[in-house]
Amino acid sequence: MSRLRSSEWRKFMPELAFFEGKIVPLGEAKISVVTHAFNYGTGVFEGIRGNWNDTEKQLYLFRVKEHYERLQRSCKMINIELSFTLQELEDLTIKLVKECGYKEDIYVRPLAYKSGNLVGLRVHDIPDDFLIYVVPFGNYLESDKGITCSFSSFLRVEDAMIPPSAKVTGMYVNNSLAKSEAVWRGFDEAIMLTRDGFISEGSGENIFLVKGNILYTPPVTDHILEGLTRNTLIDLARKELKMEVLERRIPKSDVVVADEFFMTGTAAHVTPVLSVDGRDISDGEIGPVTAKLQKLYYDIIKGKNKDYFDLLSPVF
Repeated sequence: MSRLRSSEWRKFMPELAFFEGKIVPLGEAKISVVTHAFNYGTGVFEGIRGNWNDTEKQLYLFRVKEHYERLQRSCKMINIELSFTLQELEDLTIKLVKECGYKEDIYVRPLAYKSGNLVGLRVHDIPDDFLIYVVPFGNYLESDKGITCSFSSFLRVEDAMIPPSAKVTGMYVNNSLAKSEAVWRGFDEAIMLTRDGFISEGSGENIFLVKGNILYTPPVTDHILEGLTRNTLIDLARKELKMEVLERRIPKSDVVVADEFFMTGTAAHVTPVLSVDGRDISDGEIGPVTAKLQKLYYDIIKGKNKDYFDLLSPVF
């Protein structure tokens, strides 16, 4: 089987999910059409990357504990009771991924949701449930080549609307509209702004600008998700590249005069942005800081940099 291409041997892998308290075939993990979360978006989720190291024949999950800590916070924000400890969640995730047996990059989706079969607007007095599924997952964006972006007409959701620091399922209609608008316009990704015109996020990524030896990123108060990849890159820039990192408001005009621009996220990894609305960032090529951070990050998530091995959970 080792000689088979991944697309061929994948059909031999069991497709599994953790659903209603047990591991079941993915095709049996089904909800009713009346489920509250399906009708009203009353769920919260995480995305956990598994990165395959072919040399070691090992699959590494990245920052599992921190993902579940954020899921717990998201649950509190919309009144979901998650009846698992952090250790139980991590152990369950590793067990599920191991039983699936994938030997390629994957994406793990934990989701806590209002599971009651009833109609009505609220987040109280409704039963909760929790599930996890696993899918093979390659590059979300062209992180090796770089991407093009456009400023979206859809503004980023604010804390007084839906808490943007929580990954609430219903909120991502906002992000999805921004993403599709960008693609329909001929770009790869969207840049979402705050109501007063400052840069907030991509449709599913945090944003960084390089100017000189300073790395800039929008603050939490500009309605961003506190990304775990974002936090990792801030630490790497400070520790490994000895760069100053400033979290401050970033106006649109700062983009066109930036030396480099890149996006980060669990799905996107570290993705260089080459142009925005048809205007090149610097010379329109991947910048040296972005390239260094990208290399550092990839080495870490694939288990090649043992200095950061504590961020990983080996599966096999």
